[in-house]
Amino acid sequence: MLGTAVIVFREVLEAALIVAIVMGASRGLAGRGRWVSAGIALGVIGSLVVAGFAGAISEAVEGRGQEIMNASILLAAVAMLGWHNVWMSAHGRKLAGEMTRLGHDVSVGAKPLSAILVVTGLAVLREGSETVLFLYGLAASGTQRAGLLGGGVLGVAAGVALGFLLYRGLLRIPLRHFFRVTGWIVLLLAAGLAANAAGYLGAAELIPTLAPQAWDTSGILSQDGTLGQLLHILIGYTARPSGMQLVFYAVTLAAILLLMHVFGGSDGRGARRSPGEAGGAT
Repeated sequence: MLGTAVIVFREVLEAALIVAIVMGASRGLAGRGRWVSAGIALGVIGSLVVAGFAGAISEAVEGRGQEIMNASILLAAVAMLGWHNVWMSAHGRKLAGEMTRLGHDVSVGAKPLSAILVVTGLAVLREGSETVLFLYGLAASGTQRAGLLGGGVLGVAAGVALGFLLYRGLLRIPLRHFFRVTGWIVLLLAAGLAANAAGYLGAAELIPTLAPQAWDTSGILSQDGTLGQLLHILIGYTARPSGMQLVFYAVTLAAILLLMHVFGGSDGRGARRSPGEAGGAT
């Protein structure tokens, strides 16, 4: 039971933290709760569908179907997170001003609510499908159902609770700094997901690794430990990254920062801003 709870906790934690970050970064957008809820529901449904076709997916494309599916989901999430940050760099200042003056949800142009739904749904889809497949495999091997159910429930509850604590912590950040902080968090999260996608594509032999192992910091900070796992989720920490993972990480950072500078500076001020800095002024 305990082993099941730990593994389920690690899977659920990643989805929960991503949802918490998206919720925090979309603070003040009217209707975000409905879009997040819809994304979670779609992700759960998709997870069950993926679990039903697990065999076909794993055998697709010469046995590389699972890696390709995971990479596709991660890259789609990167695109949506990048879009969210670019949008916030252009509209965050006005959004923060409205929140300060009015103290309620605001409507500013075409908000990235669809991005919220997609990122939430993809996060739950990826981690949910892996969790369902894991539990199904244990059940098929003869593990007692009561232990699986108890461990699964405990793992889900712990993962969701930690994600909620992160979300509450984000809300405690003063509004004048909030969008800057969440902007950097989303930026690093997107870069980390891109690096993970590169790992899957490399495992599927669809792209070169450049260097199988750029370095090894597992002796200093193990990726299997609690801190290492949190850093892996939040900023893409990898104890043994390949050269291509580093390239994906750097290119994603540079591309999103460039787009934020271009669109965030379109208000005529022309000043260089850090991620989310447009929303930092009140």
